[in-house]
Amino acid sequence: MYIIRDAMEKKYKIITYGCQMNIHESEKAAGILEDMGYRETQDEKQADLILFNTCCIRDNAEQKAFGNIGAVKHLKKINPNLVIVVMGCMTQQKGETTIFKEKYPYVDIVLGTNNLNMLDTALTKVLANPKRKQYLIDPNDRPEIIEDERVYRTSGTNAWLNIMYGCNNFCTYCIVPYVRGRERSRSMEAIIAEFKSLVKQGYKEITLLGQNVNSYGNDLKDGKSTFAALLSELDKVEGKYRIRFMTSHPKDLSDEVIDIIANGTHLCHYIHLPIQSGSNKVLQKMNRHYTREYYLDRIAAIKAKIPDCGITTDLMVGFPYEEEEDFMDTVDIVRKVGYSSAFTFIYSMRQGTPAATWPQIPEEVSKDRIMRLIKEQNAMTKKLSKEYEGNTYEVLVEDTVEKKPGYVCGRTDFGRLVTFEGEPSLVGQFVNVKINRSQSASLFGEIVK
Repeated sequence: MYIIRDAMEKKYKIITYGCQMNIHESEKAAGILEDMGYRETQDEKQADLILFNTCCIRDNAEQKAFGNIGAVKHLKKINPNLVIVVMGCMTQQKGETTIFKEKYPYVDIVLGTNNLNMLDTALTKVLANPKRKQYLIDPNDRPEIIEDERVYRTSGTNAWLNIMYGCNNFCTYCIVPYVRGRERSRSMEAIIAEFKSLVKQGYKEITLLGQNVNSYGNDLKDGKSTFAALLSELDKVEGKYRIRFMTSHPKDLSDEVIDIIANGTHLCHYIHLPIQSGSNKVLQKMNRHYTREYYLDRIAAIKAKIPDCGITTDLMVGFPYEEEEDFMDTVDIVRKVGYSSAFTFIYSMRQGTPAATWPQIPEEVSKDRIMRLIKEQNAMTKKLSKEYEGNTYEVLVEDTVEKKPGYVCGRTDFGRLVTFEGEPSLVGQFVNVKINRSQSASLFGEIVK
């Protein structure tokens, strides 16, 4: 561990883009910086170090990151000792290091997705010699898993817990396998030990993270490490808490996992199950390895065993070769499943993926389809929200409502956000709340004594 004696009053700011995995990796980066004597600030003008944790899943996220990295150039001119760090998926793309060297020479450290643990070493070298830039990109697609990482958690009563890294699926639109490598599972022993520690520390909701949690353990080949077995073991840990997980790939969601959730004590009745498209033609082009019929079978299995399960999804429009009939198949899936909510987005071409070389859908067509899809899903969400009115649910209070003094908010077991009157002291507690009214995806209620 590198300790910088004169950095005790130095401050850092981390700017994070993308998924929950990135949020958690920013917590790990913060843990390293805290160990080195840095302290967090939200004011970039006060910062001695600014770290950008980037995402490249969609083009708009990448362009936003580049824009904001460019915007701090003036801060470097004001304070030449400011250290600028860029890490995350964006840096791991082919040719990105060259871009930073040529277009962003004021960036001091560039770390790939597999080099987070080298932040302290790189920072020590840069502080010793500001002209010594650090570009650390590991091309290994199966890097070693680093255990016992210091994490500076920023999600209140909730905690993220990696169970695996990488992806083997190679969906034709997705760059994740290229920038995060192949699937690597942590040992069950290490996961269970960290999980018990989080429960002991008082975290009330723990979310298991992986690009495809359902395939956990496939690479360990020990005959015992499966996602179902892991959920079963974690559910046995004593305490009052909830377990969530994301993300699930439909092709790997087994009946055993569904049964364990249905019969578990702490497992949330909530499953995020991305379908992407309701068209078999498009699903095949996407290399998703399932059909709409298989997906609907999985949904039926969930609803049969977990009737109150909140089901959410990802929906993409404008994928190459998508025709109006294919789009309407996606709308039909929304109507048949009845998602609590959905992440809807237009296909974003990513260089290096097969779909980037295929004929692209006109922008105006994609925009029209996404607006129609959002309208369809919003109507479904509103309909389901009305069904919660008059019922009482257990809610984990997560935060106060900034724009509404005297109110707090939290989530139900099935993932719905509820706002109600309450004191800040309730944050981190479970309370029973009766739903009085709903507004689209939001629920409003009152505590039931």
